[in-house]
Amino acid sequence: MKTKHWGLLLLVLVILVAGAYSWFQGRQGEQVDITGYIGGEKIGLVDDPEVKKILMNKKKLTLNYQKAGSLDMIRLDHGGRDYLWPSSQTALELYEKTYGKPPQSEIVFNTPIVLYTRQMVSDALIKAGYVTKKDGVHYLDMKAFLPVLEQGERWESLGLPLYGPVLVSTTNPTKSNSGNMFAGLLANMINDGNVVTLDRVNEVIPRLKALIERLGYMETSSADIFSQFLKTGVGARPLVAGYESQILEFAHTNPEDYKQIKDDVVLLYPVPTVWSSHVYIALNEKGKIGLEALLSPEIQDLAWKKHGFRTGISAANMDVSNIAVPGVAPLVAQIIQMPDSQVMDKLIKSLEH
Repeated sequence: MKTKHWGLLLLVLVILVAGAYSWFQGRQGEQVDITGYIGGEKIGLVDDPEVKKILMNKKKLTLNYQKAGSLDMIRLDHGGRDYLWPSSQTALELYEKTYGKPPQSEIVFNTPIVLYTRQMVSDALIKAGYVTKKDGVHYLDMKAFLPVLEQGERWESLGLPLYGPVLVSTTNPTKSNSGNMFAGLLANMINDGNVVTLDRVNEVIPRLKALIERLGYMETSSADIFSQFLKTGVGARPLVAGYESQILEFAHTNPEDYKQIKDDVVLLYPVPTVWSSHVYIALNEKGKIGLEALLSPEIQDLAWKKHGFRTGISAANMDVSNIAVPGVAPLVAQIIQMPDSQVMDKLIKSLEH
C-alpha cells in the first residue's frame, strides 16, 4: 500500500514539474511589460530607440517608467511597480532600512559627480589657483575651494562680471541624488577631507546647513537643473553640480546644439569626487527580468558610447578616444566614499528643517 502511495505521489510530482517547465517555456516567448521609478538622468537611455529595440528583440521586454528623485522614489507608493532605479547606494540602504532586502539589486553603471561651468569662470578659477588643467582635464581642489563657498566670497573678487556670492547650484539634497551626493561631498570636506562618521556628524551639520540654505530654490531633478544650466547662461548658474554622463549624452543626442556650446561649457572634476552608482532594485520577479536585460553587453555598450555612463569592471578607467566632449577624464581616481546611510539620514533630516 505504501509503495502504491509513493508511486502515485511521484507521478503527481512529475506532472507538476512537467507543467511548470512547459509554462516557463511558454512564458519565455511572451512579452513582458514592467514599470517603475527612475531618475531623470536615465530617461535618455530608457527612451533610446536602439535600447528599446534591443530590449524587445533580446528579452521581449518593455521598460515603462515614471520620473522621480532617487530619495523620493524610496518613499513613494510602490503599488503596481516592478522596480526602482535610483542613482545611489544610499537609496538602496534607505530601501533596505524601510522595507527589508529586495528580491534582487545590483549596480548597473556608475558616473562621477562633476561640476559644470563656462570658460570665463574656469579661466578665473585657474588664475585664482582653485582649478588645475592636466592633459586637457580640469580638476577643482575641493579642500581649497571650500572656504570660498563658506565665506561668501563674491564673483567680483575673482575678476568676473557676475552678481552675488560664489555658489554651486545643486538639486534639492533631500529629494534628488545629485544634490544629495554633492551635500555628502561637502560634508566630507567640512570634516577636514575625511568621511563623516556618526561621532562627527553633529559638528558638520551647522556648516553644511548654512551652505545649502544660501542656495535658495533648488530643482528636484538632475535633468532639469542641467537643462537650465544650458539654457540660462553663465549669469544664472555659473557653477552646477551634476553627473559626468549628462554632457556626454547631450553631445551625442543633440550634436548640432552641442556644437554651439562646445567651446564654452567646461567640465570640472572635483578632487576628490564621489561615485554615483545607479543601482537597480527589483521589487518582484518581473522586475528581475529588467535587471538581467540592462546588464546585457549590448545595453552596457550603448550606455557608455551614447549616454556617458561608465560600465563594467573598468568603469573608473574608460576609453575616451572616441568621445566628442573635450576634457573627459579617462581615469577617475581621486574618490572619497560617501558617509553611510545613517549619517546621511541625519544630514538630510537637518536640511529638511
